[in-house]
Amino acid sequence: MLTRVFFVAACLLLQAAHSSADQPPAYTTCVACHGAAGEGNAALNAPAIAGQSADYTERQLRHFRSGVRGSDSADTLGMQMRGMAASLSDEDMSAIAAWLAEQPRPNVTPSHPGDLKNGNDYYHSKCDACHGAWGEGNARLHAPAIAWLDAAYIKRQFEHYQQGVRGSHPEDTYGKQMQLMSGVLPEAGFLDDIIAYMQARAAVDGAEL
Repeated sequence: MLTRVFFVAACLLLQAAHSSADQPPAYTTCVACHGAAGEGNAALNAPAIAGQSADYTERQLRHFRSGVRGSDSADTLGMQMRGMAASLSDEDMSAIAAWLAEQPRPNVTPSHPGDLKNGNDYYHSKCDACHGAWGEGNARLHAPAIAWLDAAYIKRQFEHYQQGVRGSHPEDTYGKQMQLMSGVLPEAGFLDDIIAYMQARAAVDGAEL
């Protein structure tokens, strides 16, 4: 048993060293908020970005740089990201996105209160066609993984879609789709139920990825 523990620990150390060695130089500007491997930091309002599809991450970085996202004065955190993205070249963005896509997605410990049955019903009637069976994402539909995102970030982005803070720019094609979807779930507490459901599923199904 002890030998196995040492073996697993050694593998994790090697994986961490490998990830650090392959880390794009431009990612050093991201570490302070998003973590050394993209695990995110909810206390800093920085979402987990590890394991996200490269296509989605690169598109968002380009949107921040061009002002498609983060230009609304109500999106103060997005404005910060816009400033950070301004220093990145196209090559930097591609390298960062590709590297993050290869990093392990954060483990999820269910902690958000909500009705799992309602969450299951809401999610599968409104969200799974794009975001996958439990929020793992669907790169073919350009829909990001959302099951690993912290609750505060999900709520903030959903509100931004509802308020037109996000998804209103003419060049934000997929954001416009989410802006439309944000108006079809009016029931009070629905988002808490969906988040609770995704966390519960991610804690089980996510561990198998």
